[in-house]
Amino acid sequence: MPRSSRAQAETHRREVLDAASALVRRDGVDGVTVPEVMAAAGLTHGGFYRHFRSKEDLVAQACSAACAEKERERADLLEAGPDERAARRAFLERYLSTAHRDTPAQGCGIAALAGDVARTDPDSPLRAAYLEGMRQMIDDLGRLNPTASEDNRDTLVEIAVMAGAVMLARAAAGDDLSEQILTAARDFLVTD
Repeated sequence: MPRSSRAQAETHRREVLDAASALVRRDGVDGVTVPEVMAAAGLTHGGFYRHFRSKEDLVAQACSAACAEKERERADLLEAGPDERAARRAFLERYLSTAHRDTPAQGCGIAALAGDVARTDPDSPLRAAYLEGMRQMIDDLGRLNPTASEDNRDTLVEIAVMAGAVMLARAAAGDDLSEQILTAARDFLVTD
């Protein structure tokens, strides 16, 4: 059987990363196995080590991919909106929605992976990828809020409220409290 071309290999790698990114956000790091990721990507388990050194390597890259996906979405909102204020409002309303709460596999990696990252070693690749994603989110949200403080305090509070609200709303899903959490966070952050 002929070996796949470089283009095919890169396509397969991207498919594995996309699958891992969604599964890790949905099920957490410990809830995902390499065979599950490969099956979700439509590939056999045997090809995994052609693309990644280990599950830890895959998870770190999946975290980076999840954060990059959301970075592109924030950039698209900024380009589409009439100004930063409108883009910020659209972002916050989307982030603090029941749709985001109910689709963790397509949601924010910062909210989805916080617990997993908190339990990793300080020098783990996952933590490094997560922190890079968080720093990018801080920069992006700072650009969306022209009145934010230079020391990022306002932006850090926004991220803490946003991610915390999504995490708590997911934990309370199925109870009225879940929607109340999202509404309270939107009301707190979305000001005209």
